[in-house]
Amino acid sequence: MNQHFRRFRLRRVAALVLGTLAATAAWAVEPFTVRDIRVEGLQRVEPGTIFASMPIRVGETYTDDRGSAAIRALFDLGLFTDVRIDVNGNVLVVIVEERPTIAAVEFSGTKEFDKDALTKALRDVGLADGRPYDKALADRAEQELKRQYVSRGLYSAEVVTTVTPIERNRVNLTFSVVEGESARIRDIRIVGAQAFSESTLLGLFDQDTGGWLSWYTKSNQYSRAKLNADLETLRSYYLTRGYMEFRVESSQVAISPDRKDLSVTVNIHEGPKYVVSGVRLNGNYLGREEEFKSLVTIQPGEPYNGDQVTATTKAFSDYFASFGYAFARVQAQPEIDRQNNRVALVLQAEPVRRVYVRRVNVAGNNKTRDEVIRREFRQYEASWYDGDRIKLSRDRVDRLGYFTEVNVDTQEVAGTPDQVDLVISVVEKPTGSLQLGAGFSSAEKVSFNFGITQENVFGSGNYLGLNINTSKYNRALSLTTTDPYFTQDGISRTLSVYHTTSRPYSELDGSYSIVNEGGSIRFGVPFSEKDTVFFGAGLERFKFKPEQSDGLWLLSQLQPQYADYYRYAYRQMVPNAYLQYFGCSEPDVANFTTECSRDSVWGVPLTIGWARDSRDSALVPTSGRVQRANLEVGVGGDMRYLKTSYQFQQYIPINKQYTFAVNAELGYGKPFGGKDYPIFKNFYAGGLGSVRGFEQNSLGPRDALTQSPLGGTKKAIFNFEVSSPFPGAGNDRTLRMFTFLDVGNVFGDRPTSGFLTVSDEQWKAAKKWRASAGVGISWISPLGPLRLAYAVPIRQQKEVVDPSNPFIPLIPGDRIQRIQFQIGTSF
Repeated sequence: MNQHFRRFRLRRVAALVLGTLAATAAWAVEPFTVRDIRVEGLQRVEPGTIFASMPIRVGETYTDDRGSAAIRALFDLGLFTDVRIDVNGNVLVVIVEERPTIAAVEFSGTKEFDKDALTKALRDVGLADGRPYDKALADRAEQELKRQYVSRGLYSAEVVTTVTPIERNRVNLTFSVVEGESARIRDIRIVGAQAFSESTLLGLFDQDTGGWLSWYTKSNQYSRAKLNADLETLRSYYLTRGYMEFRVESSQVAISPDRKDLSVTVNIHEGPKYVVSGVRLNGNYLGREEEFKSLVTIQPGEPYNGDQVTATTKAFSDYFASFGYAFARVQAQPEIDRQNNRVALVLQAEPVRRVYVRRVNVAGNNKTRDEVIRREFRQYEASWYDGDRIKLSRDRVDRLGYFTEVNVDTQEVAGTPDQVDLVISVVEKPTGSLQLGAGFSSAEKVSFNFGITQENVFGSGNYLGLNINTSKYNRALSLTTTDPYFTQDGISRTLSVYHTTSRPYSELDGSYSIVNEGGSIRFGVPFSEKDTVFFGAGLERFKFKPEQSDGLWLLSQLQPQYADYYRYAYRQMVPNAYLQYFGCSEPDVANFTTECSRDSVWGVPLTIGWARDSRDSALVPTSGRVQRANLEVGVGGDMRYLKTSYQFQQYIPINKQYTFAVNAELGYGKPFGGKDYPIFKNFYAGGLGSVRGFEQNSLGPRDALTQSPLGGTKKAIFNFEVSSPFPGAGNDRTLRMFTFLDVGNVFGDRPTSGFLTVSDEQWKAAKKWRASAGVGISWISPLGPLRLAYAVPIRQQKEVVDPSNPFIPLIPGDRIQRIQFQIGTSF
């Protein structure tokens, strides 16, 4: 620090000493009545601050003691480096020297921490723009910043504080950081392990010595917080397997001289393995002992399991809370028989007192309106405290998706032991998004998209979304808005309008397109806290647009010797199913055109659906179940049909690392009222999200001539999947590897008339089940969930060709696609 600030520090110490003596021997004066008080030396501090802090007023008697008290009071303000009082007759002259004021606080080189967060942290302790400069605070901030870097494994981090004086007695404060590289874990040892191998125990840790993916997972970068979490995982592993006296005795971290590598040694004491001999209840259970016994998950005769004990005591506390006993005390007291390695557990309970909820307060919602949060609460003010309703309320607020954190705290009301206040604290996250970019998928090729969505418009809880897709084969424009509380009872309303254009996956020009446009309205009615039923109606139109093939016509003119081939190619571009449904004639292969009796159909679909979701996560689920059912009925216009579907997903955790998942999808559709079933309402199968290893939507019946997939009126898909950590990624749940087995197909009614007729061999082949197996990778990428799969078909249809007519196969073969990827696919 420069010479100016060394003098500043010494002068401050002298001022503190001399100021105390100012009104004594050196400045002893006879008491007198103060006629006026003047202040000298002020630059930014208001004179009123001085007058309000001094214990002396005009008209009062001045004494040496009161002078000393005045100097101490002004020093206590923390605004001055020097304070003196002079007496000029009956006038007091207060002479001050102000502390420098902080003009700006800057950070340089801080990549590990967010600068805004650091600025806020310093502001909370008094280091901020416009505040008086305090070197002691600056030194403490520097040391705390170093400590934070050490906690993240950056042992070589250096922090230098620079104080730069500027005009008008101000300073700029700069924290310059050289972070260096994180210390890498070279070795981890667990000393004292006998019941389990060291490799088994180290496999539980998120931190490791690194692998080929450490550049991404950073699992070999030491962090004290991560080590503590790993030690808790280790403790839980032992406590759930009977070792109730297990403890971590110590953990040492040895750093290499160059501060780049470190070794971690964990010393543990396993203790003996105990078996539960019995469980009994003791205390006051409100006369509901049998109800509480049904909540016990501890199994006598099995090894002691700490998770079961914790789950039981928590279940007891929650059940007490459901009757208003918010502060019930429940303890599991072990009675240990060390001679036989057995333990009896006594569940001691005391409900204490029943309480009411006086108020429910909301904090942290700077954007979201209070009512958006409060309407999700099921615990009401002036009602009995109900733990189940409070947990349900917290979960409902969390499921809104507007917050990164949701916590509910219980605060006792002072002086009123039977009342509490609830404070629901939230941390908001951005709920709007603007997307402008390009994408690529194995089915859709290159596409450009634009989207703007806002899940919490103006903090109202409403959703608004606009999406545009310019895919070569599937173009779309849609606008959707949702009001989750269209009524006060929680009935939601969704309005949407859309316009889509679908073309076949073909590079040839002049084939056909299907245009779908319309709108719909849907209401969601919550029939319970877990079940929602949806009702909706829409108006839609499908337009079939066969197009003239100018390119093929031109080729036929330029190369007349291949004209028949070009005509045949054009005939293969338009599926017979569409020609028949829209009343089209056989394509005019002379002019490369098609004429139809109608070019569009319209309908009024009514929908009813049901959904229940109990998964622990929507992106990376490890447990829980989701079910969806939907019924769509065409009741008006040119389309009369019924289409229903059901989906079931179950996630079963095998252990911390492995999860088994089952997915089943069933669908059925049929026409009524003498109408044909709309072909564009068919189900499709094949590809990601269905039966992997087969080209997207390629399974099931095909057009007799063009071999284009037509889908079917029946669908059955079954997926079985086991996910595990990706090699080298530790226990990172955002990057996983999975193995799978897929079985399924779509089925339809066999056409028996017109030019749709197919042979017996083709129809039998189309009806066979398809199956595949393979491996894949799932990654929660910045662009969304990405899944890549490599599949090998284990049940497929090979192509069978008639040598006399090689253009049209007797039985078409399945379209195989072993490598597939997609962003946003869930299964």
